[in-house]
Amino acid sequence: MGRPRTNDDTVRERLVESATELFATRPLESITVRALAGAAGVATAAVYTLFGSKDALIAEVRNRAVAGLFHDVAAVPTSDDPLADLHALAVAYRRWGSTHGNLYMALFGGVQTFDPSGAIGTEDPVRPLLHAIDRALAASLLAGDATSIALSFWVTLHGLVTLELAGALNPATAETAFRTAIPATLRGWTPSEADRTLQHNETTQAR
Repeated sequence: MGRPRTNDDTVRERLVESATELFATRPLESITVRALAGAAGVATAAVYTLFGSKDALIAEVRNRAVAGLFHDVAAVPTSDDPLADLHALAVAYRRWGSTHGNLYMALFGGVQTFDPSGAIGTEDPVRPLLHAIDRALAASLLAGDATSIALSFWVTLHGLVTLELAGALNPATAETAFRTAIPATLRGWTPSEADRTLQHNETTQAR
């Protein structure tokens, strides 16, 4: 039997899937083209034929992760309550991370380099978050710098999702941590007059 063709969609998808698994657990610099091809069961030429380079394959994995996460968080409907919307965005983010663990770790995992201060594109997953934060600031439900609020919100959420994916938290503990940590993080940026709104949201979410 000859080697698989190196120019069809099946081989391309196999390379992307194999690369995603490798990138989720190993630093990029330690992964060679030979390793990528071997994991996918194809010749090294397939990487160059279909992607042009290892960096281009890496970019494809990251682009798919970003697009998938953006699709899910952008689908969260906007309500009249920006604080409730922030919680809904956190739920969507956590659900995507749990469902697409390898993509999540390939994008944000500790073995990879991620710059949360990078430029924000039109389909960046952080854009819906910043939009909700801006609305909350305009309504005086939050107070502070929007970027700083978004970063603290993401740090909390990322920590929870990463621990959950690693199996460090059992399902019940993860759920309790999620329900309490997200409102607590927002409360740190909340003017005292809006604190009761957050407490109401937290009580409603616990029901």
